[in-house]
Amino acid sequence: MANHKATKKDTRQAAKRRDRNRYYGKTTRNAIRDLKLTESTAYTEKLPSIISMIDKLAKRGIIHKNKAANLKSKLAKKAAVAA
Repeated sequence: MANHKATKKDTRQAAKRRDRNRYYGKTTRNAIRDLKLTESTAYTEKLPSIISMIDKLAKRGIIHKNKAANLKSKLAKKAAVAA
């Protein structure tokens, strides 16, 4: 365990950030899963909000920008087939 004051604070902050990042990532994964199960009309309506969530994850550094691009590409491809 950390002995210095600053190191203890850094440990607390890292735990807080980890929990927050885990929450955002899990929420987005659940939203993507739910989107894949929806019908074609609702799919196109929900797609922009999911893409926004993915972009925010990439901006915050929770996921890599290439992973975000791959996720958005797959979802857009499915939307094009459904339409």
